[in-house]
Amino acid sequence: MQQAIEQLRRYCAYQERCHQEVKYKALEIGMRGAEVDEAIATLIADNFLNEERYAKAFAGGKFRIKQWGRKKIESELKQKQVSAYCIRKGLAEIDPDDYEAALKKQAEKKYQSLKGDTVMKRRYKTMQYLLQRGFESDLINQALEQIVNNED
Repeated sequence: MQQAIEQLRRYCAYQERCHQEVKYKALEIGMRGAEVDEAIATLIADNFLNEERYAKAFAGGKFRIKQWGRKKIESELKQKQVSAYCIRKGLAEIDPDDYEAALKKQAEKKYQSLKGDTVMKRRYKTMQYLLQRGFESDLINQALEQIVNNED
């Protein structure tokens, strides 16, 4: 048991993990039932496992590195069974000005890449692309309005 907890400590020390990932890892190394819950409780007590810290690191990283929108980040965190409170804390880490700037930059880039299409088609394709990246539709519409108006 102690050896397994040491293995999980190293796993958590390498990078931030959510409870679900640690649970799967514990099962992978042969722990079962109450042992898994006990190990997770120990890791939380020793501050190796902190879901709020994980949510903040995840949200910040996915936004900065992959330029994901809030909706996609939130969806991924929900999939990893992170609590709603921690998700809110994680999303709060994203600076609103940086978020808007990233959205505008991506919208501009995508819109310009569709030169051959009509304005409506370019708008639609850009909108779909940004929705897929997890941005909110009202923010996308604002960004597209600016791009289209600046083009005229």
